[in-house]
Amino acid sequence: MVRKTKEEAEKTRKDIIESARQVFHRHGVTRSTCEKIAKEAGVTRGAVYWHFQDKAEIFLAMRADVFAPMIERTDAILFSEAFDNPLDAIEGSLKEFFRVLDDCNVVREVFEIMISRCEYVDEFSSIQEEVGRPAYHFLEKIERVYVRAAEKGFLHPGIAPHAAARDTWAFTSGLLHLLLGCQKDTELEKQIPEMITTHMALRRKA
Repeated sequence: MVRKTKEEAEKTRKDIIESARQVFHRHGVTRSTCEKIAKEAGVTRGAVYWHFQDKAEIFLAMRADVFAPMIERTDAILFSEAFDNPLDAIEGSLKEFFRVLDDCNVVREVFEIMISRCEYVDEFSSIQEEVGRPAYHFLEKIERVYVRAAEKGFLHPGIAPHAAARDTWAFTSGLLHLLLGCQKDTELEKQIPEMITTHMALRRKA
């Protein structure tokens, strides 16, 4: 009985997170309420508050559900020992990130919510730093890989690892914002792998 209750509670929590994503994407975070989320999930408002303190906590849980598996996948490529050239690992990791965005509507919707459907004011002003933290972690990780590429003689000698990392960070962020501003199945989506290859080619030692 206890196990069943825990399983039911976990299912309810997941249903709330899934419903919140749909409500956030449909109405925008500011116009979304816990009442709307409860209605979408088919639960009471009390059930929502039993699992989550407020809307901001639901938002962070929604983000974590998507980010954790995505980061695990891209990091597995970024730090893989299968690549002799660390620049190949960066290129593969970037391509995997955008491939997941293209393949998985849930992941794409969460990024759309974070970037274009959420105003980081009022109760959300305190979580803006937390929301942006994965981007800075990404910068730190690719800089470490660029340092390895330089040490192994693969990075163009005129480019410092720190500068290369910040450039790739800005390139990825810009490409992400451009992509989310377009409809799916556009020419941009088809060109992304080649754009990433070109970006990395400019950093490779001749």
